[in-house]
Amino acid sequence: MGCGESKISVANTIVLGVIQIMIGIYHVLMWYFLLVLYMGQIKGVFGTYEPLTYKMGTALWGIAFVISGAFTIKAARKQNRNMVVCTLSLNMLCIMVVLIAASLTIVELAHFRSVSYRNYGQAKLGREVSRILLYSYPLEFGVALSYSICNCSQLGRRQQGSLETVTDAVEGTLF
Repeated sequence: MGCGESKISVANTIVLGVIQIMIGIYHVLMWYFLLVLYMGQIKGVFGTYEPLTYKMGTALWGIAFVISGAFTIKAARKQNRNMVVCTLSLNMLCIMVVLIAASLTIVELAHFRSVSYRNYGQAKLGREVSRILLYSYPLEFGVALSYSICNCSQLGRRQQGSLETVTDAVEGTLF
């Protein structure tokens, strides 16, 4: 069974959509936690800790995961070409979001500048949250990639099947 022969059931597609929604909600809640954590910092001699991922709101990008998961569930229930193409596009967007967010998180964790001793605990906790989010990115990447591969091959089979039936119909009317 090659890549072109991969098929995913409706139930498995719904499970992938639910997993995407759960990951997205988790990321949004972690962003809210970081917001509360970093807003409580006290300006000290060395300043406050505001990492790159917090400033860009990368955990808030989890909204894309929620939207993609909702479209995945909708596409599993309503099997039409436009919905599948839209869901495939959203999953490709999620793959790009995951790659960018993981890259920014790695850059953030690689560099740590000094902060005020009053804010050190909050900065350390925020970095741990970033590490935890870094572990969830491969899961979202795998879910979006597996759905994309299976549905891309399904779209190719549907197109080939519809072309064969059109050809058969034309041959049938001519001869």
